[in-house]
Amino acid sequence: MTTALDLYDPSAKPVPGKPSLAGLTRDALKTALIEGAGVEERKAKMRADQLWRWIHHFGVTDFDAMTNVSKDLRAVLDQNFTLNRPEIVERLVSVDGTRKYLIRLAPGVECETVFIPDVGRSGALCVSSQVGCTLNCTFCHTGTQPLVRNLTAQEIAAQVIVARDDLAEWPTSNENRQITNIVFMGMGEPLYNLDHVSDAIDTISDGDGISIGRRRITVSTSGVVPKIVELGERTGAMLAISLHATNDDLRNELVPLNKKYPLKELMDAIRQYPGLGNAKRVTFEYVMLKGVNDSLAEAKALVRLLKGVPAKINLIPFNPWPNSPYECSDWDRIEAFAEVVNRAGYASPIRTPRGRDIFAACGQLRSESKKLRASERKKLQDAASA
Repeated sequence: MTTALDLYDPSAKPVPGKPSLAGLTRDALKTALIEGAGVEERKAKMRADQLWRWIHHFGVTDFDAMTNVSKDLRAVLDQNFTLNRPEIVERLVSVDGTRKYLIRLAPGVECETVFIPDVGRSGALCVSSQVGCTLNCTFCHTGTQPLVRNLTAQEIAAQVIVARDDLAEWPTSNENRQITNIVFMGMGEPLYNLDHVSDAIDTISDGDGISIGRRRITVSTSGVVPKIVELGERTGAMLAISLHATNDDLRNELVPLNKKYPLKELMDAIRQYPGLGNAKRVTFEYVMLKGVNDSLAEAKALVRLLKGVPAKINLIPFNPWPNSPYECSDWDRIEAFAEVVNRAGYASPIRTPRGRDIFAACGQLRSESKKLRASERKKLQDAASA
């Protein structure tokens, strides 16, 4: 098996001291025009609406392309802002067409984003909500990287913009789209960054811009119980649960967050998710670990645990990573597990591993960012500004 490697060299890198407008929410864009470009407050909403469509529908990278904006305002915008995207440090293409982007958001701050083509009749973009993670799930490579920080709403939306640039998917169209679904299944726990995740979903789903509907946006959580209902109320997004075990003892080991929010509390919160029904089922993610959670008894326990919950179960063959303590279940065992769940009336597709050769598969994401002391971070920021 070979891997196609393409080191991406963007022509336009972020300009120190000159913020980008790409990926801002509508309110943030309006504020930027008032405070950074001197636009009168009574005209700011109209101007923000104009720029919004150019940035998020047409994907322009030059203010001069905004033909319905006056030349004087374009000149002011060019003096004070850019339309630059975060830098793509590395772009890897798998033999199966999966693309992984290592994106530098700031000095010492990098995240990974993955585009998975041909997921059924659609293509999914897996975005990150944090750099690193605090949850330390034992089967997940990201969990071995300490948390650096939460991503802003702009940084989350910018991951979508970067991928659409690379796929030449501007302007927005409802025909022949490659990115049709967004999944918050990259680095980090989205519900520990809900404010920014919610704002990013507003940007991504806006019909005058990127226009990916909320029913095509899925947020995966390891089980931050107090935030689950709030996620549904604020975003209308689809819910996914990183489950992986059917009893508290095993889940405490695989997903340590379970010690704080055990299965009963988690299932109670899931049953209260707004809009839950056959048209809005919860996706349960279950990674298949050889000799750990893949017995037929576990399959039957899973059926009992999910009783009464409109759900589908994604069975995920474990994707290996360096020094991992686990192995993937045998394929015959995975199929037997799926049969038990299917017979109980639950859809249980076995997720085909994608991008394993470039470490882009589920559970394999990990950037080389390190958590920095505040003094070290300030030195890097000062150096970048200089």
